[in-house]
Amino acid sequence: MQKKPIGSTGLSVTPICFGGSGLGDMPETYGYSVSEERARETVRAVFDGPANLLDTSNNYGFGRSEERIGQVIRERGGLPHGFVLSTKLDRDMETRRFDAARARQSFEESTARLGLDRIPLLHLHDPEHARDLTEITKEGGALDELFKLKEEGLVDAVGLAMGRVDIMFPILRAYPFDALISHNRMTVLNRSAAEMFDYAHAQGIAILNAAPFAGGVLAKGSAVTQKVTYQDVDQKALEPVRRIEELCAQHGVAPGAVALQFSMRQPSVTSTMLGVTKPERIAQTLEWASMDIPQALWDELDALPYETEDPEANRVYNPG
Repeated sequence: MQKKPIGSTGLSVTPICFGGSGLGDMPETYGYSVSEERARETVRAVFDGPANLLDTSNNYGFGRSEERIGQVIRERGGLPHGFVLSTKLDRDMETRRFDAARARQSFEESTARLGLDRIPLLHLHDPEHARDLTEITKEGGALDELFKLKEEGLVDAVGLAMGRVDIMFPILRAYPFDALISHNRMTVLNRSAAEMFDYAHAQGIAILNAAPFAGGVLAKGSAVTQKVTYQDVDQKALEPVRRIEELCAQHGVAPGAVALQFSMRQPSVTSTMLGVTKPERIAQTLEWASMDIPQALWDELDALPYETEDPEANRVYNPG
């Protein structure tokens, strides 16, 4: 797969990459459990595959995601050549403190779990859940600490992982980020990140568009899961999903392929990030990425209405 650069950092990423939140065993979010061995097998498959970025975070599964990824990094003797490991600074999960000292502590916890001295790509994560946003944005706050880690040579590139649009957009405008992660906000169902993506793209910020399956429903199907953007929904909220499924069935195309390629078709998107918790999903993803989708189906999908409101503005976040 042809890679695209992350700004002028020297890093480059494939058009498909993988997210590792589910590797930390988060049944309250995803509705299923992931064993330690299954997680390790999945990480091995990612490292052996063509995609070159795996994303995790300090608080995914209360650290279990990083721990499990770190186990495979250690057994391999380090990251594969050219591989970009992405993780995130997180608030203290008990006190919600997110000042500069907590940001540094979060980084040190992550490097210890991962078995790495430095992180290729490090983001500040979900500031809207912190106890006080000014701890993050003030002079000498968590954001300044993030950029200080880059200045110290401990990080190659820094990003912002959102997060509510109304809080994230002002932060994105105020700092020279290399990358932006957004999830569930540029999908067949929802385009609430459109303005933010246009701005980031114009500034040369690499955009990693995560969760193109709207939390999994566009991959698994509305008959299997009734969660949209990780939240339980009623039958009315599933109607847009079912309209997409009906159109795809008429053309003999998997809805997952449409959801994935919708993201890959966006000019502003550097890489599309998909959550993965079992090895066989990697092969399925590559198959969907190369599946032929007729223009007639794209035209019909383009005619469907879509949401522009932030789908996670009122979500109750649980890292377990």
